[in-house]
Amino acid sequence: MGSPAEVFVNQLLTKEALDQPSDDVKPDELEMRLPDDFDEEKFNRGRRFYWDHSYSFATSMLLGLVAVFAVPSILRVLVSTRRSNSPFTAYRRYLSTLLHTVTWFEHELKPGSRSWKSLYTVRSRHIRAGMAAKLKGLGTVSQRDVALTQFGFVGFSMLKPDKLGIRQLREGDWEAYNYFWHVIGHMIGLEDRYNICRSTFAETVEVLQLLQDRVYTPCLENVPEYFEHAARVMLDGMWSVNPTVDIEATLYWVRHLADVPGYIYTEKDRIQLQQKLKKCLEGKQPDTGVDSMSLMSKPAIDGLPKLPPRLLYLKDYESIETAPHYKQLSFKGKYKLAFNHVAATLYSTYIFRLYFNWNYVFSHFLMKYFPYLAFFRFGIKASLVNIFEEDPTDETKLVPNSEYYNKKQVDEPWYKKLWSIIW
Repeated sequence: MGSPAEVFVNQLLTKEALDQPSDDVKPDELEMRLPDDFDEEKFNRGRRFYWDHSYSFATSMLLGLVAVFAVPSILRVLVSTRRSNSPFTAYRRYLSTLLHTVTWFEHELKPGSRSWKSLYTVRSRHIRAGMAAKLKGLGTVSQRDVALTQFGFVGFSMLKPDKLGIRQLREGDWEAYNYFWHVIGHMIGLEDRYNICRSTFAETVEVLQLLQDRVYTPCLENVPEYFEHAARVMLDGMWSVNPTVDIEATLYWVRHLADVPGYIYTEKDRIQLQQKLKKCLEGKQPDTGVDSMSLMSKPAIDGLPKLPPRLLYLKDYESIETAPHYKQLSFKGKYKLAFNHVAATLYSTYIFRLYFNWNYVFSHFLMKYFPYLAFFRFGIKASLVNIFEEDPTDETKLVPNSEYYNKKQVDEPWYKKLWSIIW
């Protein structure tokens, strides 16, 4: 049978979970209830832990959102809504998502509260999106899809807290944070048997690791069509509220956190990858390529494209600088990766955690009331987001992944490289 976590993941990845809608009622029939055993004190401890590390938690959720785009059934529904296929609509949609999420941490969860109203809005939109997708023959917003989206909010922060500078400050912080997201999952319609935030933090981490190994690593290795478009327009749109976002560095960092083979950053990563490659070679010539898929689990979900194998060569990983995917990054992308690494180290200290958190809180204020960069790109009125209003649509044509992969790199002069890290 396996451990409880393995049993849970096996059930979540069944066709039954994929076919079961997130809700089986119409939006006007929706009723929300707190869990029968709701522990308000523990829930609020989870809220407090978020604010203790708000900068890094927010960063992990942005990275997790990119990873969620790699799930074919989720991406299909997202692009079909036409509400996030251009930088403008993506800006509106994902800023709204961010503001909804922060609302759950800002306000108490009680009937009539702003948090309650926000969750009701999100859940209603899931129902409408699922109904629209079903009419188009694209499936629905399923219990499995909502659960895998839940991974985007908690996966990287719980699996790789050290990579983000997050650490438990008080006994029970992680348990409370896990409980917070268990309740949020319940409130947006997840049945307990599909809620990836389990009864204990330890079991949740085991579930998340299995999901990363069986879903996110193989999906990010072999992304579905239009992943590049969806991820890039989202990051382009979010640049309007966070100009530190770099598209190439973020896509690399996501794959690095998800353990996609070849996306290394530290010397430890490099040595471990070389050891794996030597083991796979089993005495063959060192210049023999190793199929990246042999270094990970087979995907546990359908819908990924059939592509030629990606071969990894031992000689390419004699240094970080010669690693193919790292070498392809621009000067700005490499700088952003370095900044993220240094920031995570500094963030684990008291003083810098205060600084980065204050910076995030101030940035959140600007996002909500004065997104000045968006004003210049999209206009003042269009840039102000009301989370209780439906996001706009447009008819932007989706760009195939191949068009992004075939773009040639342009070697910029030194002064443009330096300017790129400033603006």
